[in-house]
Amino acid sequence: MATSMKSMMLHYLYLLFMLVQCHAAGRSKPITTSLDAKWGTHSVALEIAEFLAEKNNDDFWGYVFTLRHLTDMSDQAIYNQSLQFASKYLSPTEQNLLILSLAMHSYSPKIEMYNQIALDLPPPADCDSFVDIHGEITCNPDEVPKLIKSVSDRPPPSMYKVDHHYPGSNNNPIVAILYGDVSKWKTDSHSFHKVLMHLARDGKINYVLRHYIMDPNPKKVRLSGYGVELAIKSTEYKAVDDTDVKEGSNQEQQQEEDLADEVQGFVFSKLKQQHPDLAENLNEWRNFLLESTTKITPLKVWQLQNIAFQSAQRILSSSGHDALRMMRDISQNFPLMARTVVKTQVDDKVRREIRSNQKTLQMQYGIGPGDSLIMIDGLMIDTDVADPYMMLDLLRSEGKLLQGLYQLGVKGEDLNKLLRIQVESNEGDFAVDVRDQSVMFINDLEMDSRYQHWPSSIQEMLRPVFPGMMRYMRKNIFHLVFMLDPTTPDSDMMFQLAEMFYTNEAPVRIGIVFVVNEEADVDGHEDAGVAMVRAFNFALQDDGGDAAKALDLLIKIHNIADGNPITVDNVIDTFEKMFKGEDIQDIIGLGSDYDEKRPHGAAFFEKTALGSLPQVMLNGVPFTKQELEPDNFEETVVSSIMQNTPEIQRAVYQGKINDRTDILEWLMDKPRVMPRLNPRVLSGDNQIVEFAGQLDAKELNSTDFSTLSSTGMTASMIENIKYLTKREESTLRPVTEWIVCDLATKPGRQLLHEAVKNLKSSNDVRVGVIHNPSSAPNKEAHWLARAAYTVQVTQTRNFAKNFISKLLKESNYQSIVSGKSKVQDYEVNGMNMGKFNKLFKSDDISIVESHQLFSGRVLGLSPGQRAIVANGRIFGPLGDEEKFIGQDFTLVEKLILATSAGDVTERVKTTKVGKIGDKDELTNLVMKLDALVAASPRSENRRELNHVEEKHSVLILEPRSPEEPSFEIVAVLDPLTRDCQKWSHILLVLSQSLNVKLKVFMNPKDKASEMPLKSFYRYVFEPEMTFRVDSSSTAGPSAKFYDMPPDTLLTMNLLTPESWLVEAVRSIYDLDNIKLVDVETGIQAEYELENLLLEGHCFELPSGSPPRGLQFTLGTQNQPVMVDTIVMANLGYFQLKATPGAMLLRLRQGRSADIYDISSHDGTDSSANSEDIIVIMDSFKAKIVKVKVNKKPGKEEEGLLSEPDEAVPKAGGGGIWDSISSSISSLTGGSGASKKQKEPSSEGEETLNIFSIASGHLYERFLRIMMLSVLKNTKSPVKFWFVKNFLSPTFKDFIPHMAEEYGFEYELVQYKWPRWLHQQTEKQRMIWGYKILFLDVLFPLDVKKIIFVDADQIVRADLQELADLDLNGAPYGYTPFCESRREMDGFRFWKSGYWASHLAGRKYHISALYVVDLLKFRKIAAGDRLRGQYQALSQDPNSLANLDQDLPNNMIHQVSIKSLPQEWLWCETWCSDGEKRSAKTIDLCNNPLTKEPKLTAAVRIVSEWGDYDNEVKRLQEKLYKERNQGEEEEVQEEEASPKKDDDHTEL
Repeated sequence: MATSMKSMMLHYLYLLFMLVQCHAAGRSKPITTSLDAKWGTHSVALEIAEFLAEKNNDDFWGYVFTLRHLTDMSDQAIYNQSLQFASKYLSPTEQNLLILSLAMHSYSPKIEMYNQIALDLPPPADCDSFVDIHGEITCNPDEVPKLIKSVSDRPPPSMYKVDHHYPGSNNNPIVAILYGDVSKWKTDSHSFHKVLMHLARDGKINYVLRHYIMDPNPKKVRLSGYGVELAIKSTEYKAVDDTDVKEGSNQEQQQEEDLADEVQGFVFSKLKQQHPDLAENLNEWRNFLLESTTKITPLKVWQLQNIAFQSAQRILSSSGHDALRMMRDISQNFPLMARTVVKTQVDDKVRREIRSNQKTLQMQYGIGPGDSLIMIDGLMIDTDVADPYMMLDLLRSEGKLLQGLYQLGVKGEDLNKLLRIQVESNEGDFAVDVRDQSVMFINDLEMDSRYQHWPSSIQEMLRPVFPGMMRYMRKNIFHLVFMLDPTTPDSDMMFQLAEMFYTNEAPVRIGIVFVVNEEADVDGHEDAGVAMVRAFNFALQDDGGDAAKALDLLIKIHNIADGNPITVDNVIDTFEKMFKGEDIQDIIGLGSDYDEKRPHGAAFFEKTALGSLPQVMLNGVPFTKQELEPDNFEETVVSSIMQNTPEIQRAVYQGKINDRTDILEWLMDKPRVMPRLNPRVLSGDNQIVEFAGQLDAKELNSTDFSTLSSTGMTASMIENIKYLTKREESTLRPVTEWIVCDLATKPGRQLLHEAVKNLKSSNDVRVGVIHNPSSAPNKEAHWLARAAYTVQVTQTRNFAKNFISKLLKESNYQSIVSGKSKVQDYEVNGMNMGKFNKLFKSDDISIVESHQLFSGRVLGLSPGQRAIVANGRIFGPLGDEEKFIGQDFTLVEKLILATSAGDVTERVKTTKVGKIGDKDELTNLVMKLDALVAASPRSENRRELNHVEEKHSVLILEPRSPEEPSFEIVAVLDPLTRDCQKWSHILLVLSQSLNVKLKVFMNPKDKASEMPLKSFYRYVFEPEMTFRVDSSSTAGPSAKFYDMPPDTLLTMNLLTPESWLVEAVRSIYDLDNIKLVDVETGIQAEYELENLLLEGHCFELPSGSPPRGLQFTLGTQNQPVMVDTIVMANLGYFQLKATPGAMLLRLRQGRSADIYDISSHDGTDSSANSEDIIVIMDSFKAKIVKVKVNKKPGKEEEGLLSEPDEAVPKAGGGGIWDSISSSISSLTGGSGASKKQKEPSSEGEETLNIFSIASGHLYERFLRIMMLSVLKNTKSPVKFWFVKNFLSPTFKDFIPHMAEEYGFEYELVQYKWPRWLHQQTEKQRMIWGYKILFLDVLFPLDVKKIIFVDADQIVRADLQELADLDLNGAPYGYTPFCESRREMDGFRFWKSGYWASHLAGRKYHISALYVVDLLKFRKIAAGDRLRGQYQALSQDPNSLANLDQDLPNNMIHQVSIKSLPQEWLWCETWCSDGEKRSAKTIDLCNNPLTKEPKLTAAVRIVSEWGDYDNEVKRLQEKLYKERNQGEEEEVQEEEASPKKDDDHTEL
């Protein structure tokens, strides 16, 4: 029976196929979109090398060495062999991530960055590999030793954080940089590598490798990680160009890939699996079915009510990856699939479970129906801005953590427990004990009469107050202590701030520690600091105890000094003016009665180890330098009080604090209050040793130790190192400290002595010793290192500790060195000296050698340098004179326990791996786990979806390898949202390429009243690289749209990562108006990544306000000015167009550099105080820097925008104004002006600047005609400015020729919509935004006025008249809407409602033509105001319906508008026919009554329009003929030239 049914089924299919054959010719016309980088592809071997470099430096160099075996093969063979070479360094999880990263080419910018650094040198000619040794370059490996010897005083080359240093060589002062392509075995790279590697191993050089490709691949890097949208465009007004498109010969028909899997109920992937021999026929059948469904059928409102739930049901009816594909197909092709989705019946169980889960999601996360959520291992992802490149970084970090836990034996539920450990921050947690006799409190809230009117009960802490308000009570709860040298300029501001808090009666107790000369018999007549302290004490004690007057005394002393060093005379003069009749000589002289607390200040400051002055602490917690800045100080104090208040309230509520409690004592007795806060410990930027490596050599003295990788060395060290502990017994000790030192030096002995001494106070710590001698290890010189090692190996821990303590005692050490005693003389009673002596007398020094090698290779220390390694965190290297005492070790212990080790210890006890019987092994495990967790800190908590139901409405995919570590991804999605269009594909790729457990919760929004999705969408992201049948690599990923509705008007839009600047470079069709019925073979659009965006925020010190109008330049060392930009007042934001490389960021020469200096910078690749800011652009991800500037001395009153006549260099150096002007074409004569350009008159005639925006071929046609009309009627030289973002390749190709023909200048400006400014999703609204939101930053400062003219306008007058028009102080002038055509009154919305009220009698202006006084516009911060108002209003989707008009009209009260004479703009829709005769411009406004197409209206309304149109067409035809003729001649030349033999055939 089954056989019979199958036979009938096949018969039925064959009948259908026969019908389909007749229809096969009518296949769909594909729309294909691709995006390439500007640089050529690199070998996958180099990309793999960079992937390994991020994992481990040793793995990078090991892989580089194996590449010598890589030979010339096919692309696929190289790919496979390169992966095979890398596999020995990678876990299965990392291998999967590598394959994914290669598909994305995520490391391609990094390789290109190195290549650009090489090109900037520049490299020697005809040299595929070369070495740079302090500026001397050679292409010959044999010359390297000679160049190293001759280094002498030549400065070393610039080094970057991303450089690859050969293991153990990075501390050497002689730097040798190899530039070459190590993936090519035929180059000299490997010969150089061998030479340099041996020199580095011998300690002679710091060997650095940078990639350099002498002959770049002409094939560009094909990119992925972006979305392509085909939005359905409104056809209310016909806006399509009727010009015939001349198709080129390069329109390729694409292969059918990524097709919709299910069509009308048939799942074609399953059919093909069951009947593989019918695959071709099934494709034809599928096409037949699709062509019957490619017409979009409008749905009734009632049909849309339940469509989101129906989509969810349709998805849940499938399983596994098929369900994910169904989700992707529905969301990405919804306009076509809607009519089949509405037929789906929703299961009541599914509906109930979804609604139940939606309530839970709303309560837990604030996620409403239709909202989205993505979590990876509990970490929430921003669905709007996240892209695969950001995801890859997160997945690599998570993968390392997962794999590390897995290798340590943590699996299953235990893994989830340890994964969720939160690593606490170092900052702000620890406090200094301020109970010191040096602290001089100038007020007492509990005793001083000025606070008597405040309530005195501590219960006031529980009284509710308004948010942000402090509680005023007579309790010394918050102690603000200033520690400073009163003579330094910094202290002046501190005194002023202290006075402000005191005089304003802030509820804080203020203390001051004066750090001055501490000698007892110092004379104040000889020391200004001592004189100031004694004078202050007098004012505070004898003159009525007036603290304000005492502080005022110090402030006035600084005022008199006026920035110069304070002298004793300054102190005496100020004192005598304020305290007439007092004997200053007795007050400040020897034996003064006013010397209280002064001698103790310096000692207290040194004890705290806080580093630099001034310091300010609230309840002992020090403020950061940034918090001490005047603009931040008050806010910092108040916010610190607010943060500390809940803890005090809890203590009051729980009865731990009452009215009798000394609160300072209670605060200072807390566990995290220390007598000393060493910045070395609390800096938070420690390197962390990787402890999860495999043990390859059990013995440290193995001859193989030097050949181990860094992780192998670490594993061997863990296996062999011995520990000292407080007690003998074996117990779990959460903190492991390795003391790295040279015991032959006094600082080394002192460091270990302090560590051992500190063991007496804690049994939670164990101490191991790593010997790092400053010279080559030998038996005699390093006897103490050998003795310490020997006693640990042969004796118990207690004996070892006591014996080492004796040997470390300086007198005993010196006695042994002098020969007065010997090591054995200091034996501890009970030691087995026979065992000790046997090992100690041997000549083996290999242990010390191995320790020294480990210190250099793994810890990055030079011989002799000291450091502390605590649970993997490296504190060091310590300076030669740097002290690290017992209190610092206590701080290290508390820090490690507080940040993560305490939590790790407690969680390990509850896991299976925590059941290890050997406590030393368990301690090792805690140390490794803590280091692993600390190396992957997360600022946010990991979260879980709790109390949700998963039986009916959740799509669950189990990991493909359950026994291996897996990522856990949770997604909450509505199938009918833009988020789902993107994330359904990303989740599908991740589930295919990685070991993932995936849960997708359906979150549909009910009761839709309109189509929820009005676009088709593709996301370009593939799981791995693909190859052709001949093993060559394919062109790469692209977005492919098949079976699109032929009669629907579509507009293409690329949705790229935030930091990409992309433009269309090839497409003969109008991508703004796609209609497939008018196309013969399909559409291919090619885009290019023009630039990567460098963003930044700039602020001025000390005010903290953005320096409006400040200009930055970006370039390279050889070309310092490639692009430039202007700083906004909004967030101090600026952006610059960059390319991969080492970019140089500077203040622009001119007023910016004359008035300002760069004070500091963050997020860059140079030191914080360097004025030359180096920014490494090596990634597709966003790069954001922060810059602080300050005005130069004498320039404090000058402003950048205050002088209109400032001399600013002319544009043309790039920047956001991209000089693609006529100078880019050889046709235009080179300098940005064409051969026929109108010359300025002898009277200094200025260029007229015209700005316009167009998108789509029709509006570009209008734009060319508008330009011609301007040129025909304007006498002045004209320069056009166009927004490059929206222009087609056709227009950009034609504009240089038009500029040459008519003699005008032009520039294409480009600006990326800032990420912080509310994004628009519709292209038309983006265009409107660019018309008004960025006028202050789009153009260089030397453009003083600019006129915007809509593309569809015809100009009939000289626009110089408009430029010369007096705007009466307004920043811009607009033409009001005409009111003379009365039949349109019903459409004049501004005559009633909100607009009538808001305008208050003013006119509503049209945005088709306006003139901007850019000097005034910038001076009054009009752009910043407009953006601020836009940000507020645009959150409401019903606001700013006509963005470019509504925004300036809405802001008319804040940014005034000059109403231009009505004659400047006439449009038939709003203006009467009688006014047309005097019109200076005619605008082709849409007519809501007639809906007349633009082209028809243009010909009918404007008599000269046809002539202009024909004139432009004649130029286009001329150029088309010339180009074809040139191509024919090239073909003839190629055919006539002799052919070279080729060794392979392209298939």
